[in-house]
Amino acid sequence: MFEKLKILSDAAKYDVSCVSSGVERKNNTTGGIGNASAAGICHAWSSDGRCISLLKILLTNDCIYDCKYCLNKVTNNIKRATFTPEEVAELTIQFYRRNYIEGLFLSSAVEKSPDHTMENIYKVLYLLRYKYNFWGYVHVKVIPGASPLLVEKTGALADRMSVNIELPTRESLKILAPQKKIEKILEPMNLIKNEAARYIEDKKHSVNAPRFVPGGQSTQMIIGATPDSDRTILNVSQNLYDRFSMKRVFFSAYIPVVTSPNLPAVSSMPPLLREHRLYQADWLMRFYYFKSEELFTEIEPNLDLEFDPKMMYALRNLDRFPVEINKASYEELLRVPGLGVTSAQRIIRERKNAELSYDTLRRMKTVLKRARYFITVNGKYYGNTQFEPDAIKEEIRFKEIQKQLSIYEFI
Repeated sequence: MFEKLKILSDAAKYDVSCVSSGVERKNNTTGGIGNASAAGICHAWSSDGRCISLLKILLTNDCIYDCKYCLNKVTNNIKRATFTPEEVAELTIQFYRRNYIEGLFLSSAVEKSPDHTMENIYKVLYLLRYKYNFWGYVHVKVIPGASPLLVEKTGALADRMSVNIELPTRESLKILAPQKKIEKILEPMNLIKNEAARYIEDKKHSVNAPRFVPGGQSTQMIIGATPDSDRTILNVSQNLYDRFSMKRVFFSAYIPVVTSPNLPAVSSMPPLLREHRLYQADWLMRFYYFKSEELFTEIEPNLDLEFDPKMMYALRNLDRFPVEINKASYEELLRVPGLGVTSAQRIIRERKNAELSYDTLRRMKTVLKRARYFITVNGKYYGNTQFEPDAIKEEIRFKEIQKQLSIYEFI
């Protein structure tokens, strides 16, 4: 059992679509164990900086597919292992009783067929919920191509589900994962969206409405395994949010673990900075009212690696800046580099009482390191440089160098 756990927990580290869901559910069953708290499941930090849950495992790594980028592909010569549903349920309970975990993230390679694998995932949840009376947080991976009935039955027991899109375009899938079809990936996404919406509507009329994936759904895209641009990736993300009410789109920097003529060299470094920029852009789309097309130009389809996407948007659209801090709308404030949701809300609230000054902004703990170049306060500009892109960039670079030098003085 320990050998299986070692193999299948290690194999699960490449699936990053796992976070706390915000699901709050109290255990109201007699003798039941576990609550799904809003904090979601426990996490640990892996050696490469990724956030992973303490019990994050694959049901099996024995796969029938030959996806070129995947460690578990059928043609790869690795140790194979498979848990039975009973073993996964027992492991989860034993880890929970020892206070190691608060829940389970369960993914899987495709063993025998999508239906066979999805049925075993369902059995794990059924055992946890009804044999062990465990009602803590459970996030499971949906297997594209599995029966809609199996997906529905599993969704009725899960807190969150994810269907990994893997690659951003049909062409990329055809090259690197020819056995996977985009239609088979989108079908369960649509099913989850519709059933979750029905649950939300039914809940308005009855507190006892049957639950269905209350934490919503997420997905994952591999970044850097194909030549797809950041614009393509974020356009796909935008579409997923709009069409399927996706909670999160996760980006996973491609880590070369296998060789193939269609893949980057194994010696190449994972594009972690690019992954970081994509997450920043995704944050702008989800919380700052940005659309993906606003973050690019016709001649530059990729995000800048030196400056974050919000800064680059402002530098390319200087005609919309500087904004007057005492008059700008909430949406305009959100587009100022350096100002977040909390700062924008605080500015809107405080200026109702009195006109704000630059010193007032400082006392309010507004981060002005970058915002100062894109605002005026009572008509005065505090950027201390020419209001043009290159001058602002040079000023920011100079400040960053000064900051680094001041740090070195204390080493």
